[in-house]
Amino acid sequence: MKVEEKVALNAIKAHKESHIVVNEEACRACDNRVCLSVCPAELYSLDPDSGLVKIEHAGCLECGTCLVVCPAGAVTWKYPEPGFGIRYRHG
Repeated sequence: MKVEEKVALNAIKAHKESHIVVNEEACRACDNRVCLSVCPAELYSLDPDSGLVKIEHAGCLECGTCLVVCPAGAVTWKYPEPGFGIRYRHG
């Protein structure tokens, strides 16, 4: 079974407010933009108009990788509120 197929078996209940916040000032100073390539759910993207990193929190796997790898410390990450987030249903 492919990773994408396993992820599709999970249930995600997203809160209307993001549990991930990107500090625009710190993000703007970052040259690496590692977050664009390390998220296993591929939730980070670059806004072509502003040049800032955007996050789609609704599909977050709650692994915390973005928090750990951001060299600028621009990512603030916490677990979603109780009752929200991912529910793993396949090993």
